Amino acid sequence: MDWDKLRIFHAVADAGSLTHAGDTLHLSQSAVSRQIRALEESLGSTLFHRHARGLILTEQGELLFDATTAMTKRLDAAVARIRDSVEEVFGELRVTTTTGFGSLWLAKRLPKLYQKYPDLKIDLMLEENVLDLPMREADVAIRMKEPSQADLIRLRLMSVKMQLYAVRSYLDAHGTPRTMDDLGEHRLICQNTSSTQVSAGARLVRELMTHPIRSTLTVNNYFGVLQAVLNGLGVGVLPDYVTEDHPELIRVLDQVESNEVPVFLAYPEELRASRRIAAFREFITEQIMEKRQRQRDTS
Repeated sequence: MDWDKLRIFHAVADAGSLTHAGDTLHLSQSAVSRQIRALEESLGSTLFHRHARGLILTEQGELLFDATTAMTKRLDAAVARIRDSVEEVFGELRVTTTTGFGSLWLAKRLPKLYQKYPDLKIDLMLEENVLDLPMREADVAIRMKEPSQADLIRLRLMSVKMQLYAVRSYLDAHGTPRTMDDLGEHRLICQNTSSTQVSAGARLVRELMTHPIRSTLTVNNYFGVLQAVLNGLGVGVLPDYVTEDHPELIRVLDQVESNEVPVFLAYPEELRASRRIAAFREFITEQIMEKRQRQRDTS
């Protein structure tokens, strides 16, 4: 099989257009078209349906595109490993984690990592969906549960609990709830239980909602919950790691909290020797250790 033709086919299938693929490959549209026709002739199959709105893969084209996609990801992994064989830490590192953890904890600490490794290029992907690390949808993940995928290296970082917080201005104006019944006289700010989140947090919110809460504000991520709490809108359900960067948060109803949520760092086995992964892993571990030390110093 001609690798060059496969590369051109993959670009066309990805772009859905001969012209756009040609721009990406720095080839003319006619040259791209000739390569696609030659590939179809060699396979004895039509790979694209052609119409005025662009190109659509046939069933045979879908099969080949799946194969070239897997090949591309494996080649990317090989290139990453080769580049990581040198001493310097540089290049792109794709990190995935939840919107809450990424925006409220990780992003604030990245300047320290860039100070140490200024040539690192981090692509931070914040979403609740679990990306496929073995298929190289990301290089490293920080997840709020132990990863179940095979061929991953796992490191437990810490545990998190969801607890109730408010700010002084709100408590001065509305009073501090002392019991769960008191909470019914306050506005509860939380993630909607139908939004994607860790199960422990959703269970706590469902439990709180069994009480006659006077007013609620639901947001689909913890960043929004935090902003509402900081602006004095009510009592919010937040992960306990936010208190380190926001000492103005006051915990209320100390007896109310979720079960522990384990936080894991994970990356593919094939990236075990990656310098970038090692640098990121050591950085995260150092940040967690410093956090624990500060907690001991203030306790």
